[in-house]
Amino acid sequence: MAAEWLDVPAGSAFGTANLPYGVFSIGAEPVRRVGVAVGDRVLDVGAVARAVRADFAGLLGAESLNPLLAAGPAVWRSVRAAVRGWLSGAVPAETVLPHLVDRAAVRLHLPFEVADYVDFYSCEQHAVNAGRIFRPDAEEPLPPNWRHLPIGYHGRAGTLVVSGTDVVRPSGQRREPGREGPVFGPSARLDFEAEVGFVVGVPSPRGRGVRVADFAEHVFGAFLVNDWSARDLQAWEYVPLGPFLGKSFATSVSPWVVPLAALSAARVAPPPRDPEPLPYLRDAEGDPWGLDLRLTVRLNGHVVSRPPFARMYWTPAQQLAHLTVNGAAVRTGDVFASGTVSGPERGEWGSLLELSWNGADPVRLPDGRERGFLRDGDVVSISATAPGPGGAVVGFGEVTGRVLPAVGNGPNA
Repeated sequence: MAAEWLDVPAGSAFGTANLPYGVFSIGAEPVRRVGVAVGDRVLDVGAVARAVRADFAGLLGAESLNPLLAAGPAVWRSVRAAVRGWLSGAVPAETVLPHLVDRAAVRLHLPFEVADYVDFYSCEQHAVNAGRIFRPDAEEPLPPNWRHLPIGYHGRAGTLVVSGTDVVRPSGQRREPGREGPVFGPSARLDFEAEVGFVVGVPSPRGRGVRVADFAEHVFGAFLVNDWSARDLQAWEYVPLGPFLGKSFATSVSPWVVPLAALSAARVAPPPRDPEPLPYLRDAEGDPWGLDLRLTVRLNGHVVSRPPFARMYWTPAQQLAHLTVNGAAVRTGDVFASGTVSGPERGEWGSLLELSWNGADPVRLPDGRERGFLRDGDVVSISATAPGPGGAVVGFGEVTGRVLPAVGNGPNA
């Protein structure tokens, strides 16, 4: 039970069943602190840990989550139990109250130092939609390997940015209809992709894969991702390899990392798989890692989609197993994202590529404007919730970005 002085509104998405971690600073001060969101406030957990002389205080005194991530599941459980105790009266109120700060008064930062970044393509409905858009005459919209393995590509770790960071429209080569060769210029088909990301805490040794059953021994938590995509740049460079400049200019992430421990009530069985995956990709017996996360995408404040994460064909546990099965190691701070989340209905599709059917059927906003793809000044916000224990709601906050005009970065600029 929460302490009497802890005023958290009933139904808060940042209640004590959640307690997501982030990194914040106050005002113009340069010092970054590890915090936990609770209600409409942030608890400086490093300061409280020092005040009570917790043996893990050093892990929470860093300017990123990486030391905590690397400490492993036993420490994660210990810290979470301690924070819940601090907020439920296990220590005097005067020890905790001075270290609670209004969330509106803090600046949030990228919560971890990113070591590597991999993006997957694990939603069957999104893959089917993309196949039908780009290969309308094909009998089968999915690539022949799609149901056998989680397809992915390496991204640019250095271009991950925290929510609220503006995104400059990228420039590059693209091929216009009726032209034989490419032209250079700003992307005319800038898109968003609503995704969920996962961050690795405990590394794995090179040469040894991570089993599906060991997912929670390595992954600390989940957050939201907007994998901005320049569809026209991507289409031209996508022959024969994968995304490069069409994806690498910016990937936005939410500032709060929800620990896996907060998602126990959100775990669900994934959709049926046909054919059955190879043994290294099979769900652990009685321990599936499908997650009932409910995303909401807003464009300029208007809801345009509500993608359901529970329908993802490949789970994050399978993604991690596939990522490492060839012997590739993972490191503390490695990030991997789910790929675009889309449901069976149009109002559940997680990108403008799908919602506007590649621009042929633009999305109509309530103010009468239309969007085939993003325009300069557009703001995209993605939020999500999950069911928590006892009817609680577990919130992820949101990842937001505004599109700025392209800058002169071409060879003749």
